[in-house]
Amino acid sequence: MAKSINQVILMGRLTRDPEQRTTSTGKTIASFSLAVDRGGDSDTADFFEITAWEKLGELVIQYLGKGRRVLVQGRLRQDSWDDKETGKKRSRVEVTATDVTFLDGPSDSAGPSDRASSAPKSASKKSDDVVIEDIDDKPIDLSEIPF
Repeated sequence: MAKSINQVILMGRLTRDPEQRTTSTGKTIASFSLAVDRGGDSDTADFFEITAWEKLGELVIQYLGKGRRVLVQGRLRQDSWDDKETGKKRSRVEVTATDVTFLDGPSDSAGPSDRASSAPKSASKKSDDVVIEDIDDKPIDLSEIPF
């Protein structure tokens, strides 16, 4: 018998800033919506609700904002419930993220938010500290390489 597979990969832009919730057991959940342009027709897009849990959710809350491009890998989850107001059966499909890759920096996004622009700037500062001395043409002694 074949194994079941439930995997989805989406690349798009956040349509809103991520929202943070905390479960009764203290786990962090980040919820956001992703717009994925349809190939060939740039005027239409598909919209997906995404949830990211715990450490991944904390990173999403800290670094992502509306307009940021991301690659989301995860699995589909379907919820069903009875609407308390109308009594009708309701359902929705959402993506539970297992990995979120940030594709652009805060300055590259179409609509930067305050949260997205608050990413740490220590990485760029470290690159300014590097000073390259004159490089000579002496052969490299392989015994000096530590690995």
